[in-house]
Amino acid sequence: MKFYLSLLVTMVLLLSCNKTTKTKATNEPDIHKAIVQEVLHVKEYSYIRVLEDGVEKWIAAPSTVVETGGTYYFGKTMEMQNFESKDLNKTFETIYFVEKISTTAADTKLPLTTNPHPVNPEATKPTIEKIEVNVEASENTISIAELFKNRDNYNNKIVRLKGKVAKFNPAIMGINWIHIQDGTDFNGEFDLTVTTSATVQIGDVVTVEGKVALNKDFGAGYIYTIIIEEATLIN
Repeated sequence: MKFYLSLLVTMVLLLSCNKTTKTKATNEPDIHKAIVQEVLHVKEYSYIRVLEDGVEKWIAAPSTVVETGGTYYFGKTMEMQNFESKDLNKTFETIYFVEKISTTAADTKLPLTTNPHPVNPEATKPTIEKIEVNVEASENTISIAELFKNRDNYNNKIVRLKGKVAKFNPAIMGINWIHIQDGTDFNGEFDLTVTTSATVQIGDVVTVEGKVALNKDFGAGYIYTIIIEEATLIN
């Protein structure tokens, strides 16, 4: 799984959170040196409590073998506040996501040469349940099934859809993320991700208008086969 820090998911993981999570990217060139105090492993990530310059903090990295008491190095970080890990059933007041953690300072500057996890375009996106909804398209909108079925025809085009908000995640990478459903589906695809500056509530029926993007890669394995970007809400 790719783990590009500049757009760290936070989608990730972030889109799977129910709590509001604040993020802040840092691009400091310094190499961090820390001593591992505790390690919590989940399926694809390692949550590591470290001691850096006398200060304890939590960091998260792609699954890796680290030893308690060992000294490790990492580079740029993505700070996330009030981050909830569903795998651990734990909320971190502050945690720093890192691209990789290494045993030497020099290694932190090297590019990732292998993916620690297989790249699956939909593998790490949050699981979205299908809700009971029946929102019919009008003459000015298209259905979600139509969009998925003819995605190539709509690529880079402005489209308008109407649906019910199934999930809402605000302020992730400076934008709000909406999942909408209208009751239609194509080959099992029924949920559409939309980015917008607008604020909505779960359960709202909204009409959105935005640009279609295909195979959008946000890093950390979050590759959306289709997404509506910079959408506006139509009254």
